[in-house]
Amino acid sequence: MTLQEAKFEYLLRLGDSSLIIGHRLSEWCGHGPILEEDIALINIALDFVGNATSLLEYAGKVEGKGRNEDDLAFMRGEREYRNLLITEQPNGDYANTIARQFLFDAHMFFLYEELKNSKDETIAAIAVKSHKEITYHLRHTSQWMLRLGDGTAESHTRLQNAVNELWMFTSELFDMDEVDAILIKEGIVPDLTKVKAAWEKQVNEVFAEATLTVPETKFKQKGSKEGKHSEHLGFLLAEMQYVHRSFPDAKW
Repeated sequence: MTLQEAKFEYLLRLGDSSLIIGHRLSEWCGHGPILEEDIALINIALDFVGNATSLLEYAGKVEGKGRNEDDLAFMRGEREYRNLLITEQPNGDYANTIARQFLFDAHMFFLYEELKNSKDETIAAIAVKSHKEITYHLRHTSQWMLRLGDGTAESHTRLQNAVNELWMFTSELFDMDEVDAILIKEGIVPDLTKVKAAWEKQVNEVFAEATLTVPETKFKQKGSKEGKHSEHLGFLLAEMQYVHRSFPDAKW
C-alpha cells in the first residue's frame, strides 16, 4: 500500500464517521425531548457534516481521480463506506443517543487533539477547527450522561442498558492496521494506544460520577475498515443519498 492510498483510506474513515453520525443526529430534528435540546442536536449534526465535508473534499484531492466531496458522500455503495460501526447504530431513545454520542465524542476529542500535530498541514488544520467544536460536543454529552445516569431510576436504567448494548462497538475505535502503521511512521496520524488510554480515563470518570457500571462483556464487533457494516447502514444510505442520486446534476 502506498502513502497516497493509506492517506485516502484514513480520510475516508474520519470523513465517513462524521458524515454518518451527523445524519443520525439530524434524524432528531423536530423530535428532541425539549426545544433547546432539539436545536442543540441539530447544531452538533451540522458540525459533524461540516467536518465530513472538509475531510471528504481533501480525500478526493488525495485520491486524484476527479471525485469531490459530494461524489464520495452520495455515490458510493455500502461496502465502500469506512465509518465506525457505532456511528450507524439507530438513535433509539434519548438515553441511547446520548450514550452513543458520549462514547464517540470522547474518542473524537482525544483523536483530534493528537491530529492537530499532524505533519500533513491540511489534516492538522481540519483537526484544529474541529477540535474546538468537539470540545463542546463532549461537554454537552458528558453533562447529559450525568443527568440521566444519576437522575431517576428510570433514566439510570435506560442509560445503563444503552451503554451495555453499545459497548461491543467501542473496541473498534482503537483498532489499527496497515493504514495506521504507514501514516504513524510518517507522523501524519497518532498511535491509537495513547488515544485509548485517554478515552478510558475520561469514560471511567464520567461513568463513576453518573453511577454507571462499565460493561463486563468481552465481545467485540468490528469490520468497518473492510467495509463490513451492520444492517442499519444500508437503510441510512438509501435515505441520505436519495435526492442526490435522483437529481445528480441539480444545483441548489
